[in-house]
Amino acid sequence: MELYQLRTFVAVAQQGHLTQAAELLHLSQPAVTAQIKALEEELGVSLFERYPGGVQLTEAGKTLLPDAEQMLALSRSMLNRAKSLVAEPKGKVRIGTIGVPARLKLGPWLACLKTRYPLLTVQTAHGISGSVLNEVRKKTLDGGFYLGRNPYQNVNTLPLTEIRFCVALPPQRREELENADWRELGRAPWLGVSQFSSISAITQEVWRMQNIAPRKVGESDEEAVLVELVKSGLGVALLAERTAHRFAADGSIALWRGGETVISAPLQFIYSAEREEDPLLAMLRETLLEVWQPSGE
Repeated sequence: MELYQLRTFVAVAQQGHLTQAAELLHLSQPAVTAQIKALEEELGVSLFERYPGGVQLTEAGKTLLPDAEQMLALSRSMLNRAKSLVAEPKGKVRIGTIGVPARLKLGPWLACLKTRYPLLTVQTAHGISGSVLNEVRKKTLDGGFYLGRNPYQNVNTLPLTEIRFCVALPPQRREELENADWRELGRAPWLGVSQFSSISAITQEVWRMQNIAPRKVGESDEEAVLVELVKSGLGVALLAERTAHRFAADGSIALWRGGETVISAPLQFIYSAEREEDPLLAMLRETLLEVWQPSGE
């Protein structure tokens, strides 16, 4: 058997679906099917049962999965050990960024990396939390920043801080809404947020907690655009406290109940769980903690 067959076996077991596994592995679905079939023939057992919604492990598959995972872990360990033998770390790393770079302490972190590992080249790709998470899962990014709760077991997280959120109001509706209760806020129009943005999930969580279902107007996946739409009077929005207070200071937006915290969410650095022992990821985590730990948020 080949390592690539075991890698495919584990991916299909984790995803429970041939198409999703093929996407993660950058293969076609027929190629994934062929690899699983070849492995089953060599082992002499069926690994999966097919059904309309996907696949699930047979009893034999459940028994053999830990062995496959262990063999892959050993191969990664050997590769990582070989990498650690190289005297000077070098190469390119791709990092996904979100929101405001200053909030991520991106400048100090990249400066620290450059000082510590001068031969390492860092390429950043700006996006939103959902897209960064997907690219990390597909391994097209080495790591990235993510706001919210990580839903995947095959993605590891390094917690950095908690981001607090408050409700931002159009200045035109300050008198009407700044001391309103949640029922009144629920009757006001709220700015919609792209489903791939963590702010969307966080906003939905607030609505569920307060049992409201506001009418959504517009849609954006950028905090800066949300601010401009609130300024223009289009609707109410959830904003990070630091951002909200900065714009409230000059009166361009108003804050509900003086900027009371309504929810918080973790800001994390995420990376593939398979790369937990990778020396390169260890360098990224070490320097991140050095930049973040002394002063917290």
